[in-house]
Amino acid sequence: MAEITQSDSFPREVDAGAAFVLASKGSGWMFYFVIFIQGAINTGIGIGSILLAADCLKIMYSNLSPHGPLKLYEFIAMVTAVMIVLSQLPSFHSLRYINLASVLLTLGYTSLVVGSCIHAGIGKNAPKRDYSLNHSDSVRVFDAFSSISILAAIFGNGILPEIQATLAPPTTGKMVKGLLMCYIVIFFTFYSSAVSGYWTFGNKSSSNILKNLLPDEGPSLAPTWVIGLAVIFVLFQLFAIGMVYSQVAYEIIEKNSADVKQGMFSVRNVIPRLVLRTLYMVLSGFFAAMLPFFGDINSVVGAIGFIPLDFVLPMLLYNMAFKPSKTSFTYWINFSIIVVFSGTGIMGAFSSIRKLALDANKFKLFSSEVVD
Repeated sequence: MAEITQSDSFPREVDAGAAFVLASKGSGWMFYFVIFIQGAINTGIGIGSILLAADCLKIMYSNLSPHGPLKLYEFIAMVTAVMIVLSQLPSFHSLRYINLASVLLTLGYTSLVVGSCIHAGIGKNAPKRDYSLNHSDSVRVFDAFSSISILAAIFGNGILPEIQATLAPPTTGKMVKGLLMCYIVIFFTFYSSAVSGYWTFGNKSSSNILKNLLPDEGPSLAPTWVIGLAVIFVLFQLFAIGMVYSQVAYEIIEKNSADVKQGMFSVRNVIPRLVLRTLYMVLSGFFAAMLPFFGDINSVVGAIGFIPLDFVLPMLLYNMAFKPSKTSFTYWINFSIIVVFSGTGIMGAFSSIRKLALDANKFKLFSSEVVD
């Protein structure tokens, strides 16, 4: 993950071409456009992390105490309180060991979930599978663009090692190694969980597959200890994700409040940091409780965040920085990618916001259930 430091004139959540242009243009419109995309990504992922962590806690609570009084928003408040404490870690560099732990926890969680799905799919209580799509053509089109946006959010993580590799030479070797590692982890985590979950539960698959493994009716489809261990793994991993992605937001909001002439732990800098980071986390928790639409949030983040960042901005900034001839193959390839993915992003944003609005009308605000 990249940072914006006090001495930077551009956000580092961009590739080398973006850095070149933003450095040369200073605080022009492109700077604020990238800041907007960064804010959308980091805030969306922060809200989603709080929501999913709270949902996992609620799943275990409901299993242990089916008629317990605690609601989803109360678990969100608990998670937010923990995130407020963890948010006081001063910089991204201080999270390097947490990042490593996050990868290991992800692999552990994925192994448990995939094994549980396969066990449930071949067991005597295997659920009935239905892989059919919605009968409405328009709904299928909207769902397709929403799905593309979610995929962009997943693969968007691949730009992070590429960005980080541009910060110090040599870039090529580190970039390739980082991308290979990133996509290997994505393949063995996101895709193995998605494929095994869809194979077992069909179109009834939830965005949190633990819900399917612990159905409200009927026996549990996985041993309780396995589900409990998976919840612990994903809980700690979500804390790590929330902290990592929030760091860029902290750098942005603290850029004008911090005094670089005084120490990081001076009273002058600690108090604004404590107040601003606490307020940021409280607002993230509030929106997670008010709009508990996990799948919709992922889709919106992909459409207005990762699609422009991954597929539009690099090509746009390359053409702006290096000015290839308008008759060259490179210019038109970049221009075509910009047009296609701008359209995809607009449709994805429209589809995602449409579904968010429909879900908001269907379910009460501050619902006690996470909406897929």
